[in-house]
Amino acid sequence: MELRGLTLDPFQERAITLLQGGHSVLVSAPTGTGKTIIADSVVDQVLAEGRTVIYTAPVKALSNQKFRDYRRMHGEERVGLVTGDLVINREAPCLVMTTEILRNMLLDAGQDGQTGAPPNLAAVILDEIHFLDDRERGTVWEEVLIYLPPEVKVLGLSATLSNLQEFADWLTEVRGRTVHVIEERERAVPLELLIGEREHGLLSPKEFEKGYQRWKRLGGDVRGPRRRRRDEPEESGGDRRRGRPADDETRHGDIFRMLMPDLAPYLYFVHSRRLAEEYARSLGRRLNRSLLPYDDRPALHARIDEAIETLGRDVVDGELEGLYRKGVAFHHAGLHVQLKALVEELYERKLIMVLYTTSTFALGVNMPARSVAMDSIVKFDGRSTNPLTVREFLQQAGRAGRRGMDAQGYVIIKADFKDFGQISPWLQRYVNGEPERVNSSFNLSFNSVVSLLERHPREKVRALVERSFLSYKMRAQAKGLEGQAERVREQLRAAGDDPSQPPAEGLRPAQRKQRKELRRLEHRVEEAAHKAFMDFEARRMMLVEVGYLSEKDELLAGAKVLRNLRIEEIFSTELVLSGVIEDMTPEQLFGILCAMTNSLPKGIQLRANLQGELRSLAKRVNDIRYSPPVLRAEAITGITTTWDPDVILFGHAWASGRSLKELQLLYWSQTDIAGQLISGFRRAKDLVGQLRDVYHELPDRAAAFKALITRVSRDEVEVID
Repeated sequence: MELRGLTLDPFQERAITLLQGGHSVLVSAPTGTGKTIIADSVVDQVLAEGRTVIYTAPVKALSNQKFRDYRRMHGEERVGLVTGDLVINREAPCLVMTTEILRNMLLDAGQDGQTGAPPNLAAVILDEIHFLDDRERGTVWEEVLIYLPPEVKVLGLSATLSNLQEFADWLTEVRGRTVHVIEERERAVPLELLIGEREHGLLSPKEFEKGYQRWKRLGGDVRGPRRRRRDEPEESGGDRRRGRPADDETRHGDIFRMLMPDLAPYLYFVHSRRLAEEYARSLGRRLNRSLLPYDDRPALHARIDEAIETLGRDVVDGELEGLYRKGVAFHHAGLHVQLKALVEELYERKLIMVLYTTSTFALGVNMPARSVAMDSIVKFDGRSTNPLTVREFLQQAGRAGRRGMDAQGYVIIKADFKDFGQISPWLQRYVNGEPERVNSSFNLSFNSVVSLLERHPREKVRALVERSFLSYKMRAQAKGLEGQAERVREQLRAAGDDPSQPPAEGLRPAQRKQRKELRRLEHRVEEAAHKAFMDFEARRMMLVEVGYLSEKDELLAGAKVLRNLRIEEIFSTELVLSGVIEDMTPEQLFGILCAMTNSLPKGIQLRANLQGELRSLAKRVNDIRYSPPVLRAEAITGITTTWDPDVILFGHAWASGRSLKELQLLYWSQTDIAGQLISGFRRAKDLVGQLRDVYHELPDRAAAFKALITRVSRDEVEVID
């Protein structure tokens, strides 16, 4: 079978055949093996039938990339984009959106209680479906799969779904129709794992272990500091006390020498935005020529000249221009949105040879390289420092090896012999490539609780909640626990003790111990069998206790506000109920909402502080942030409420018409945070839209919110990054 001139691999052909037959399919295959073409075939088929297809992804960068791809394939009039930031051609038959938007559509039912899905919906594509176990966002994936009408076929795609059959069995139960599994383990471009060590170059894991043993026999590091060569890229800093590598440690510049030119282009993954920028700039300073072949340089220079002319020097400054012209760049989530788009374009056109980037570049975006280098396999996850999980490693490693261009992809871990004890246990796990099992993170939002109770009686809600993957797994656990409990009952009966009756006088200590164990097991069975609904009930009871719901689940004032709010739900609801919004100007309100949807990274130094009314408002909202309803919601969900008063200044300035360049004068930072500010403005704008829905019965107030949305929707906020 061929598609778009490409001969399909057997797993692609099997998946496409099943989908064309109307079946739902889960596909697990390594990054770079061609899962995307399966999704493309679904879009082709549904559009040919004159029906609607929805493509969803966990990150906006991936959604935006697919939006651009599908517009090129099918024409602008047939493809739409719906995210929290932008709505383009919402009535198009091919809709690209984030998973949260689809969940919200499914919950937005009409008076008849039917789903809010498009009436002609034929298929939904869930890319990176393993995000279902994401702690903060995973519930959304489960809700989508539960709420989707059973006749809609589903295509789930993942590179790292190990318990695929268990997941498919649950989905078959939920959908009421068989969900087929297609699994491909072979990569189209095989990978070789190597370790980069400055004195010995690129080593296989076995060679690295041998080198470690020699190093150990010599008593560890006996070489002393090594002088830097003249042609060697320099790194910032140089002592351990400031967290910088000592002179004798392997650096990113050493990896550069190992990989250039034969193993380039390459991606270099780091765990912080600061390092991505530092490393790229330090490499650029040491290079005296472009890394690109001569034939590619005219195209690069022409595109950079065009970018300077259209974006201006405020965006593409002299240092960045020099860096890009040498074929070097950096990329991270906080990068200015127009720079981010430019770097991605240059990289897609193979005009960047070395790209320093954070892990967000590993998520689904189709931008492979010949080689991938990792600064470290150890990272801080927000709570503790741990090695990358197998799934995280595979996501990054999967970028190596360009299909149709490379016979081999290379994955390089930067390490020194002193690191062997830390990385050795993980190397074999990475080589085996068996990712962690996908578990459920089902954790209904308060908005979902209210929406479900508005649409359904509690018995129906319970049935829906207990269709979750969490309930499916917990029922399996309960079955095992029940088996253990039954064995204890048999032991008691064999000893002449009927466990169904109260304990008789004179029980032996062993029997009392068995009865205690039986009670414990029975309690765990009950808890496991109904955990998802018990979690739902905890949220419902909290809403009753704070006065949002009546005892009969009727929506009171708080719930009627909450059903429109999906960002910082309880915090936003309390803001409305407090009446403090009534005292704010539009600019002040936008500043407050930005502080509720974005936090500045560490290390930012502000050049201005809140004064006067803004400072007073911040104190009033701070009291709401730490009010009992918000704190209780935080405790129940385990998710920290966003509130950073320093952001108020930026949101207020943006709503007042100040430019991004002017905002950048308000702070000093080691890294570019322009992209993070703009992302925060977009999220705050989305919250303004939800507040407009809260006040829809008050035309003047709704019009004021609409005017605020128009005011902040300008310049970079409107860029599709």
